[in-house]
Amino acid sequence: MSNIKNILFIMADQLRWDYLSCYGHPHLETPNIDALAERGVRFDRAFVQSPVCGPSRASCYTGRTVFSHGATWNRVPLPIGELTLGDYLRPVGVRTAVVGKTHMVPDAEGMARLGLNRDTEIGMIVSEPGFEPYERDDGLHPTTLFKRRGGKLAYNDWLRSKGYEGENPWNDYANSAEGPDGEVLSGWYLRNSTLPARVKEEHSETAYMTDRALEFIEESGERPWCLHLSYIKPHWPYMAPAPYHNMYGSNTFLPVQRDPGEKVDPNPVFGAFMDMEVSRSFSEPEVRNTVMPAYMGLIKQIDDHLGRVFAYLEETGKAEETMIVFTSDHGDYLGDHWLGEKELFHDVSVRVPLIIVDPRSSADSTRGTTSDAMVETIDLVPTFLEAAGAPLPDHRLEGMSLSGILEGSTPQNWRDAVFSEIDYAFYQARRTLDVGVDDARGYMIRTDRWKYVHFKGLSPQLFDLQADPEEFHDLGRSADHRQVRADMKERLFDRLIDRKNRVTMTKEGVAAVRIDENGGGIIIGKW
Repeated sequence: MSNIKNILFIMADQLRWDYLSCYGHPHLETPNIDALAERGVRFDRAFVQSPVCGPSRASCYTGRTVFSHGATWNRVPLPIGELTLGDYLRPVGVRTAVVGKTHMVPDAEGMARLGLNRDTEIGMIVSEPGFEPYERDDGLHPTTLFKRRGGKLAYNDWLRSKGYEGENPWNDYANSAEGPDGEVLSGWYLRNSTLPARVKEEHSETAYMTDRALEFIEESGERPWCLHLSYIKPHWPYMAPAPYHNMYGSNTFLPVQRDPGEKVDPNPVFGAFMDMEVSRSFSEPEVRNTVMPAYMGLIKQIDDHLGRVFAYLEETGKAEETMIVFTSDHGDYLGDHWLGEKELFHDVSVRVPLIIVDPRSSADSTRGTTSDAMVETIDLVPTFLEAAGAPLPDHRLEGMSLSGILEGSTPQNWRDAVFSEIDYAFYQARRTLDVGVDDARGYMIRTDRWKYVHFKGLSPQLFDLQADPEEFHDLGRSADHRQVRADMKERLFDRLIDRKNRVTMTKEGVAAVRIDENGGGIIIGKW
């Protein structure tokens, strides 16, 4: 099988799996993403390792679960010893860069211990993590935080060159609207989400990041590359430029998925999250109806700009040598289950779209098909490495390559359950429950029929996905389902102890150790 020359790894932030037309949305048309599905394989059951930006992405970049790599939340650094996609691809000559968001922070203590400075080439790569930061921008720049972090942003410099004034046009133009008397209305307040951003559409974040991605591809020339085009939207602030801000009305929204019974004696963690302000806000119809047009418009805008990227690849002949992957880092509750944001384990939060186009003839038989294989986002790194002809360090990687599925054959040993986890120590919910920082953990194991969620020290959740696909009826304390919970807890335990933690020695190295000892004259137990 020939190697892939280039990889275009596209990720939207906080995009639900069911808000694309190729995944069944009846009103939100995404023809360019749909065209990917027609050219490749659409995975119907893809799940993230954690329904939070930072840990989810860390798993996407390392091919390892959060339980293994330890970057459990957005501001928790990925340990300096963890290898990422760039560390695996650069040795085989693949330029690996990011345009947009990674939500990673450097392991400052680890770098200091080793005497690494992020102003050096190796320090920059380690702190990014593993990506060349061609246009690194996490898209979270409220003015106070922006000043605290040094007040530097390439996108702001570019906006000022286009005539947008002030120290932080990201906040004041790209993510704010204008009131009737010319006042600035911040996109951080949900009530302003239906208004158009003050920035022109061609100067918005999505347009800018697309431009930068095209510049990277053109600049790379004939050199093999892996570009992580990581869009900041449709993540909040839910603020879209005209004409995307009001393309969609209430008759185009998917019906809200929630049931009054969910509020009756809920699981304590679920109840604490329902009680957080963001959840109480999104439980109000007015809030949901105000945010949804912007959320859908931002998705439509991403699809339109991806059309530019795909057209360029076709025009330059690069489409025939480029693997294209489209996914998300997690979903968005948007009021479903009486929740806002993400964080917990309902499918609207933990399930994501995943489409892969493999241009090689070996994948011709699967073009335009769907796969119902249980897929985790840790499967992406081994898929990319196999495509690029890089060695597969199976003593580190916990995911499995999707290459067999792309060629029409699901491996016999493929998983029949998916795993995800959450560190909720950083949320008001933990304080509401008076749970210790080290105890605020939740773990999900999901099979075809059952979804089991273990919360340390608290009652679990259990859903019968066959009888209750909407996940309204929690059986976590049902006497009739005691054995099911015990069986699922055992499955969860098996998954947790199956982690790869002997990362400094290969399997071959393990086998060679005793041979070396015996050959060196070490004799143990002989009479």
